[in-house]
Amino acid sequence: MVFCKLRFFKRPGNTFLICAIGLFAFLHSAQAQSSPATVTFTCDFPGSDPSHYVVSVSADGHSSYVSDGKLNSDSSPGDPSRLEFTVSPATTTRVFDLTKRAHYFEGEIDLKKKNIASTGVKTLTYKDGQKSTQATYNYSPVSAVQELTTLFQSLSTTLEFGRRLDYYFQYQKLALDEELKRMEDRFNSGGLEEVSAVAPVLQKIADDPSVIKVVRARAQRLLQLAVAGSK
Repeated sequence: MVFCKLRFFKRPGNTFLICAIGLFAFLHSAQAQSSPATVTFTCDFPGSDPSHYVVSVSADGHSSYVSDGKLNSDSSPGDPSRLEFTVSPATTTRVFDLTKRAHYFEGEIDLKKKNIASTGVKTLTYKDGQKSTQATYNYSPVSAVQELTTLFQSLSTTLEFGRRLDYYFQYQKLALDEELKRMEDRFNSGGLEEVSAVAPVLQKIADDPSVIKVVRARAQRLLQLAVAGSK
């Protein structure tokens, strides 16, 4: 319920203005409090692929990915594309637990040593209804930040596979076999996170009779792994 304290002036329009301002402030505060907390990882690394990407995970699991990654070996980075997806409850909990352990990125988290090789400029951001904090680093000695970095980088790798598979499925189906082999190898080595995020394109490949059986079978195996990992 919204309460508006009335103050009477000679001009009655002032009473309405005070009420309107009070209502606006209340609604703005309520909206901020109802918005789920969000953790965002941004990486800028010129010369790598992708050279720029952003992963954002909300406390309700809703997530987004922005990337300028190449879609094939002949292409060059272009305008960043955006993908909406859902992160599993287990990974969502892990992201926010690690964020809490990292003290919500308040203070200095970068090692700041000159002899550390550059692996890209990374930024972690936390936002909720009352707090907005962020920290930028190349390499962090904070274990929770290291774990978050690995998690988000692995998630980016998964989503890049999904972007390329979707492109190959539409325009270059003969390239699907090699790409799925690479994806399966990366999964077996523990380099992927949240394969369920690319389940839709894996399902399209597995269901398409125009794709050769060995490729469909490989997509089906990855799809089963994705389903198992999301439970």
